Amino acid sequence: MIRPTTAAWFLAAAAIGACTIVPAEEAGVPGSPGMELPPPGHGTLREDEISIRFVSDRLQVQVTPLAEAILVATTPDTYRRLAGLAADRAPETQAGQTPPTLFLVSFFSNDAGVEIRPEDLQMVSRGLRSRPAEILPLTPGWGGRRLQQRVTESAIYVFTDAVDLEAELVVVYGLEEDASWANILPRIRAERNLARARAGVGG
Repeated sequence: MIRPTTAAWFLAAAAIGACTIVPAEEAGVPGSPGMELPPPGHGTLREDEISIRFVSDRLQVQVTPLAEAILVATTPDTYRRLAGLAADRAPETQAGQTPPTLFLVSFFSNDAGVEIRPEDLQMVSRGLRSRPAEILPLTPGWGGRRLQQRVTESAIYVFTDAVDLEAELVVVYGLEEDASWANILPRIRAERNLARARAGVGG
């Protein structure tokens, strides 16, 4: 969840220059020859290190992917908490169906009464824009659509359209577009490789 912080922090993070995402076969992406996910418990990244964070006016937004391939790079306690959220709220899928992609989305403001428009948050993956198929509230004030001062409101967003977390990803909220996933993904890939080594996976 988002901790009280200043807009300047988010803007500074967003200002980091985008870096090129290395192709799967060069970056040790699960699914490449000889590569597999490390078991949970060997990562060191915190939630904020795998999250997309940006500011829209007075609103601070944090978007955290809940896919296993991302979560295995996190610390054991972070993994248990986030994987538990995903397991508890993942929709059932039929055999042969592609499982949905889940995100933990949190809104926070230092000011009272700031409006949130949950349905305005969308994803652009490989040039295709996706809207959430479902939004599952986690906090009691989510339905009010206005934030209390310094109170975080969170929900699970379910995307049934293809969202590729191993490629560039843009989060859209209203008029804001954030492409910082291009900076975050290499960090996750590097930590996955370190976690594999710690776990003795793949020799």
